[in-house]
Amino acid sequence: MESMSDQRYILALDQGTTSSRSLVFDQAGAVVGMAQQEFTQHFPQPGWVEHDPEEILSTQMATAREAVASAGLTMADMAAIGITNQRETTVVWDRATGKAIHNAIVWQDRRTAETCDRIRESGAAADIRQRTGLELDAYFSGTKAAWILDHVDGARDRAERGELALGTVDSWLIWHLTGGAVHATDPSNASRTLLYNLHDLAWDPVMLDLFGVPESMLPEVRPSSGDFGLATALFGEGALRIAGVAGDQQSALFGQQCTAPGMVKNTYGTGCFMLMNTGTEAVMSKNRLLTTVAWQIGDQTTYALEGSIFMGGATVQWLRDGLGLISQSSDIESLASEVQDADGVVIVPAFAGMGAPHWNGHARGAVFGLTRGSTKAHLARAVLDSIAHQTVDVMRAMESDAGVPIAELRVDGGATVNNLLMQFQSDLLGCAVVRPEVTETTALGAAYLAGLAVGYWSNAEDIASQWNAERRFQPDLSDAERSQHTSAWNRAVQASLVWAENR
Repeated sequence: MESMSDQRYILALDQGTTSSRSLVFDQAGAVVGMAQQEFTQHFPQPGWVEHDPEEILSTQMATAREAVASAGLTMADMAAIGITNQRETTVVWDRATGKAIHNAIVWQDRRTAETCDRIRESGAAADIRQRTGLELDAYFSGTKAAWILDHVDGARDRAERGELALGTVDSWLIWHLTGGAVHATDPSNASRTLLYNLHDLAWDPVMLDLFGVPESMLPEVRPSSGDFGLATALFGEGALRIAGVAGDQQSALFGQQCTAPGMVKNTYGTGCFMLMNTGTEAVMSKNRLLTTVAWQIGDQTTYALEGSIFMGGATVQWLRDGLGLISQSSDIESLASEVQDADGVVIVPAFAGMGAPHWNGHARGAVFGLTRGSTKAHLARAVLDSIAHQTVDVMRAMESDAGVPIAELRVDGGATVNNLLMQFQSDLLGCAVVRPEVTETTALGAAYLAGLAVGYWSNAEDIASQWNAERRFQPDLSDAERSQHTSAWNRAVQASLVWAENR
């Protein structure tokens, strides 16, 4: 691809679960412009979560223009576009009109949990894991796509005739940004669908048949750093090239510069997602972690182990919106700081089932240890504690798979501004928790991938030198205190699992 190093900025589109964001980065990896818009969360039934694909598109395009304008720049100042996105969320649309035939089914949605149970009973789970690296769970895209085909009138017949397109949110954006010229995704997103073979790096015909998804619907899989077409719908003449695409958690891994095997990051967003770079080897977990593609640059594919926690910042939002105990999410730190600890209150935030390493789609949220002396401050502290405890569970599983202790956890995402949470996280893990100077690592990873493709950054070494730590949190908890916290958490988790089994 031609060099565009004379241009000065990269535009990153960060399409998340609760908002669409756009950021402009300079050559030093610093944010010079940003815009964000929240969009509507739809909950048609208990356990169901949907988004309006048109609202996703409109908010993303609006924030792109706003971010560039906020930096005092024009589109002519941009070198390329990088896209990062909420993963697993599934959209099916009409190839002729570009209109979605149903709301997007969000990664948090549990409507296909019983479908997964039936497939599991058939004995297919082990083969699914070997081919895709994933657990059989409603979290992923395969059963979501099948549900849409089976519940929208005529959809399956239309799909068989080649009239419908299927994609995760990156594909939806690429299609519309390029005016329907490109239907593509990258391996990091493809590897989250239950339909992609990790080893062959191709759509898997056995999985397509198992989940009932016609191959004609699927996007072309292109390298994460490469050519995804021109964004003509957003910029018209002289359109920018979309040159980098990665799912949000893999993008954050790249943005955190965890580019060597064994490096680990955790993103604290709506959910929490811990990834370990495993290099060019797809390491299969013995502890129910996921094996996933991290990114593909040129002909080299990098893999990762991942632990997925469904409820991180979303639990704080529940405290705000569901219980009304805080007026904005950032209030939780001051409220939780009013008490020394949670005073025995433990919250298991399984609102959307349990992710790694438990993988129980039927588990639901629970609160234990309440007394007459429990206050909203104790609940706030227990919410923060739950985020840290879930992260510990994933890291212990990851250490077991890797066979070595993890000495450092790089962190990013909105909740990392919460010093109370970060310190407790370090205390529970017993290792350093490192917060970078640039915390917008998800969008930065997409910017880096795009910039490498167009020559904005000449090589990976250019980028690696930009990462700097802003603060290191060191553990300050005795082994006995750590054990006490962990024991209470484990009791609560086991109680929640028993409740789910006896439904």
